[in-house]
Amino acid sequence: MNATYDIAVVGGGIAGASVAAEVAPHARVLLLEAEDQPGYHATGRSAAFWSETYGGPGVQPLTTASGPILLDPPVELGGEPFLKPRGELYIGREDDTAALDAFVADFAETGVVLERVDPHGYVPGLRPEWVQAVYEPTCRDIDVGRLHGAYLALARRRGVRIETRARLIAARREGSGWSIETTAGLFGAGVIVNAGGAWADRVAAASGVAPIGIAPLRRTMVQLRVDPPMAPDAPLVRDGADRFYFKPETGGRVWLTPYDEVPDEPRDVSPEEIDVAIAVDRFQGVVDWRVEAVERRWAGLRSFAPDRLPVYGFDPAHQGFFWFAGQGGFGIQTAPAAAALAASLLTGSDRPAWLAAVDPARYAPGRFR
Repeated sequence: MNATYDIAVVGGGIAGASVAAEVAPHARVLLLEAEDQPGYHATGRSAAFWSETYGGPGVQPLTTASGPILLDPPVELGGEPFLKPRGELYIGREDDTAALDAFVADFAETGVVLERVDPHGYVPGLRPEWVQAVYEPTCRDIDVGRLHGAYLALARRRGVRIETRARLIAARREGSGWSIETTAGLFGAGVIVNAGGAWADRVAAASGVAPIGIAPLRRTMVQLRVDPPMAPDAPLVRDGADRFYFKPETGGRVWLTPYDEVPDEPRDVSPEEIDVAIAVDRFQGVVDWRVEAVERRWAGLRSFAPDRLPVYGFDPAHQGFFWFAGQGGFGIQTAPAAAALAASLLTGSDRPAWLAAVDPARYAPGRFR
């Protein structure tokens, strides 16, 4: 057996990297990543925005708490903001009134700023049937690659051992700890942190722990070249009934998704042609811009627990097995708060004061047992 650690984190995406960095001052930490490099799957395929309403009111406290850290990071994370202004516009037709009203009502008591506006003042070329909108001014772009890299660098500086090409084969409880068999060798740890993303239930099963039912759902993204080019300062435009969203990218390009959630298996996913066609068709029903080319297409897996809230905490039936998964498409925007919360649960320390609005019981795995 290789060296024994206090904590072994399985998964090197934003979840695993952030929790490893946060807990490292208090423990000897091993980070196990199955791929050649961390962040190959969901983290590396993010649409790269931070929105307080994304994920719903159950996720919002984590996003809001993370905002100040992402806007003004500590020196340990580089000291330069990870966010820059964008704005988010939720649009609807006449028959979407109920959906938009429900959306505003969901966040009425949260302090999130939402404004009723005329969408045609924000999106030139918007087709006339899109008659109503809600604007979220706090929405921002997020530098995903730099944030993930900052957490990995911080983890290394704090002594975390990062093993790539280390796919989990099996983990067995031995005495007060775990014997962990991987493709990179055998390791020992007192606690396993399951940050496996789409593989979270498989990590649990390989450890003799009952799965929770975390489902990987495929989402398609495309990059379009359009005429006229999308203005660089335009807001992210999202359908109030969750049928699409799109946002400007470098050179007037557009990043677009049909907001699909197709059940899939944990794997390296690719987009289906039908989903790309659906995305373009929906886009052309929103604006009168000409689509000159589909320049790129990709897909990623967003993984949800049955209630669509994240799962943070020790499994009540299995000593030393900690869930840090089910983070859907919001794992990046909630990373600072989620990692700090997990570190406090793992070490038994008090939660930081800036997490006062976050209730850990809401995300505990015991709700499924």
